[in-house]
Amino acid sequence: MDEAFGVYVHWPFCAAKCPYCDFNSHVRHERIDQLRYADAFATEIASVASRVPGRTVTSIFLGGGTPSLMEPATVGAILDQIGKMWTVAPDAEITMEANPSSVEAERFRGYRAAGVNRVSLGVQALNDKDLRALGRLHNVAEAMNAVELARAIFPRLSFDLIYARPGQTTAEWAAELESALARTADHLSLYQLTIEEGTPYFALHQAGKLIVPDEEHAAALFEVTQEITEKHGLPAYEVSNHARPGAESRHNLVYWRYQEYAGIGPGAHGRLILPDGRHATAMVRKPEDWLARVESWGDGVEVDELLSEEEEGDELLLMGLRLREGIDLARFERIAGKPLDPRRVNDLLAHGMVETLPNGRLRTTRSGFFVLDAVVADLAA
Repeated sequence: MDEAFGVYVHWPFCAAKCPYCDFNSHVRHERIDQLRYADAFATEIASVASRVPGRTVTSIFLGGGTPSLMEPATVGAILDQIGKMWTVAPDAEITMEANPSSVEAERFRGYRAAGVNRVSLGVQALNDKDLRALGRLHNVAEAMNAVELARAIFPRLSFDLIYARPGQTTAEWAAELESALARTADHLSLYQLTIEEGTPYFALHQAGKLIVPDEEHAAALFEVTQEITEKHGLPAYEVSNHARPGAESRHNLVYWRYQEYAGIGPGAHGRLILPDGRHATAMVRKPEDWLARVESWGDGVEVDELLSEEEEGDELLLMGLRLREGIDLARFERIAGKPLDPRRVNDLLAHGMVETLPNGRLRTTRSGFFVLDAVVADLAA
């Protein structure tokens, strides 16, 4: 369980900022010096590898931002440097997030040649009206063309959809999800729209100009999601992620199983296991500041914090209870330095929020999934 090692690389630039997005993404109208950024990524990879040498990389994830704005040569340089600094497992999963625009789809063959073997497409909606409302730059026809092209080029494919959109009925979402499942390969990420502070959607919501489904309607949409994906053989293995058995995102499982990963690039977070314990790392967020810091100091590290046993236990709960497989209670006790409070566990069991599996693992029930933050807070108290 602790042998996986992932590398997350953050490309922070986007062609446009979506109104719902609070990720560390930035729009720059001038040309990005990709060679300079590739060199900085290589420098930071070497710096992090010097702290955790000898690892075997089991997964790499190129996220953002919009990584598909990178030239294939930039992707190739990053992957080559990871291969120089660590051993990359022969069956390593190498994922790239991509927008399904026609311009970016033209680069797919170049990314595959560079070593990418899994693509995650940000489709987000299957009707043009909602795509425009979400600030997406592609239409449905472009997205479906990109899906078909990706299916032909990459061994593995996933795409994202956002539901619980303003005015969306359960019948509309069910039809859209059925359409998506007819086109997908083996993995879907299905996210409920959330209103994040600091985004344009937040301001509109505060002003009463953006109405999203209430809790009861959101719960109904969640139930429809589970029923339809299970019917098609892609059950949820995590709150928002669905896959055919064996097609789960191995990189994201590194996070949810609370394993070790390096975060590379502006704003990237990592969890590194060093001789004195598990460290939480975070890089400088603003791309230009990160670039200057790496070029001057060799890395963009802004946070490097040794986590306490209690903090590790809380993080394991927060991540592990998102998974359908749940958490290993013995591993939790080993990491947190204490067992879970049996009174709290029994109370949640009695209320149907968690359940114990035959192998002894503890997991959230479907009812508990919908109030996951409250379940985690109760167990961590």
